[in-house]
Amino acid sequence: MDVNGKTDVNGAPAASAALAGNAPEGNASDIELPFLSLLVQDASAVEYDAPLARAHNEGAGQEAIAQLERARTLALRVRATLREQRRRETELAALFETASDLAGLRDLDAVLRAIVVRARKLLGTDVAYLTLNDPAADDTYMRVTDGSVSAKFQQVRLGMGEGLGGLVAQTASPYVTADYLNDAQFNHTRSIDAAVHEEGLVAILGVPLLSNGHVIGVLFASDRRVRPFSRDEIALLSSLATHAAIAIESANQLAETRAALAELAEASRTIQAHSASVERAAEAHEALTGLLLRGAGLGELAASVAELLGGSVAIVDDNGRCLCGLLEPEERAAVESAASQSAKTGRALPAGRLWVTAVSAGQERLGALVLRGRPELDLESADQRILERAATMTALRLLIERSVQEAEHRVRGELVADLLTASDRGEPSLESLRERARRLGADLDVPYVTVVAQAEDADRQRLASAAAHLAATSRGLAGERGGATVLLLPGSDATGVARDVVHHLHGAIQRPVTAGAAGPVRGPAAFAAAHAEAARCLAALQALGRIGDAAATRDLGFVGLLLGGTEPRKTDVPAFVQATLGPVLDYDARRSTELVHTLDAYFGCGGNLMRTKDVLHVHVNTVTQRLDRIAQLLGTDWNCPERALELQLALRLNQLL
Repeated sequence: MDVNGKTDVNGAPAASAALAGNAPEGNASDIELPFLSLLVQDASAVEYDAPLARAHNEGAGQEAIAQLERARTLALRVRATLREQRRRETELAALFETASDLAGLRDLDAVLRAIVVRARKLLGTDVAYLTLNDPAADDTYMRVTDGSVSAKFQQVRLGMGEGLGGLVAQTASPYVTADYLNDAQFNHTRSIDAAVHEEGLVAILGVPLLSNGHVIGVLFASDRRVRPFSRDEIALLSSLATHAAIAIESANQLAETRAALAELAEASRTIQAHSASVERAAEAHEALTGLLLRGAGLGELAASVAELLGGSVAIVDDNGRCLCGLLEPEERAAVESAASQSAKTGRALPAGRLWVTAVSAGQERLGALVLRGRPELDLESADQRILERAATMTALRLLIERSVQEAEHRVRGELVADLLTASDRGEPSLESLRERARRLGADLDVPYVTVVAQAEDADRQRLASAAAHLAATSRGLAGERGGATVLLLPGSDATGVARDVVHHLHGAIQRPVTAGAAGPVRGPAAFAAAHAEAARCLAALQALGRIGDAAATRDLGFVGLLLGGTEPRKTDVPAFVQATLGPVLDYDARRSTELVHTLDAYFGCGGNLMRTKDVLHVHVNTVTQRLDRIAQLLGTDWNCPERALELQLALRLNQLL
């Protein structure tokens, strides 16, 4: 509203355009539509240049071109996010399939071939292969290949310490080279280089197969061109290598059992016990795999392991926090030490009266599995293998939960971004936003409060994670906008919701959090204006130095009108007048008195009682009595400089209204 009481016919969208510096040339939906169509068609990245080129050819204005470029950038980001999500889903599905193969297959060759084929498919490489150590010949040999075309390469044998595989076997750590033949970090031999050259391999990634802390072979993925491998690809190949090592270990154990049965007929009872132990481990592994495939949580996994092994089971994360079960404070140091050692050896280790095995995914340690009540656990029994395999299942469960949580946070953040730009959209776009919110547990047609928060010297990722958790547990939404965290939370008290947000986020990140709030509002189209108002409140709090505080527009008085934005809204001025003079206005309306007129005359006369009584044509005692009544209605501090300034501004605005 301007001084003459006029408003922009476009309302909040015009204010948003003013904040942007100029008005948009076209409807946002029209600009984004071609890119949305390309997303639906899963078009190639180069096709996203076509709308921009068409706009140039048609002589579109600079602002329209800029909007198209922004829309194209956003669409390409969404495309990349969707492709990354599909890749992660494919990886998790492959890990599930591998776990299922381990549970259902007894043929080692079939399991290893499935792992190598999946490694090549998931990493998108030209060739994948697996080598195993031969202790009798003191060398290593090619066991399984996929994508290889060279007979020499498929039959290669190399001595210990030779080539990239020798380096991986020596260090028990993954190694990657973007250009094998020109990499001087490992020992080259003529025979190996010749085989690699004949196969045409350039970039190679190798990860170790560990059994009982020893390297028994290496799993490789390679390309016939220069290519860097990401950390996610290294972790994925390491997970597949873990499955391969388990398969080899299980097969070796079964082979040893069969040999013992054939050679030691007189020790049948011992052999039968060992066979039963191995079978129990396999059954336990199948049971745990089944639980995981059915979507069991950590609590159900821990309960199943406890039932299989006896005692009780606790699961802790990499920070030592209990995710499931209990751990005594004095046990934490011993568990941490044992978990660190277990991560290196891949085996369960004793820690006092506890047994601990690391929960890891590749080289990343996710936590530990702790067994209590079985201090006599036999190192050679199936119980230890069950505990170790349970740790592998726990790692998969944690990776799934992490992936789901990250995906949900991204989806919620994308919805918040769309809601904050939804004011120009009509149906059915708004209805689609309602449906997206409904799938996330949020009903946009009930009252919602918009909160914009920032923290001083804080990790934005930690703040965003804490905000996402708060929103998810409150049936709300959270995202980022303009460098600030935005939360849309159900509620009708904007100030109360903002204070709850500040309290929660401060407790989560241990840094002062400042928050502005607006609302309540209903419907997808209302959030853009509410966000602008909440952002103005945050700016006002920061300008006033009220860091760590929370407020809505009504809590800031005239300061909110002056500092909160570029132009007060039509509804802000009456709300300010009512909040400041409400008790006096209501008293005059009920009693037909003239307290407002008296207050205006008193300020107009500079606080001089004698001049005031002359202006009002009443006795000075009457003026005094009226001012005493005003003090009762507004509080005894009504005449202090700050309150007096606020009251005078409210009186002038009331006259304009």
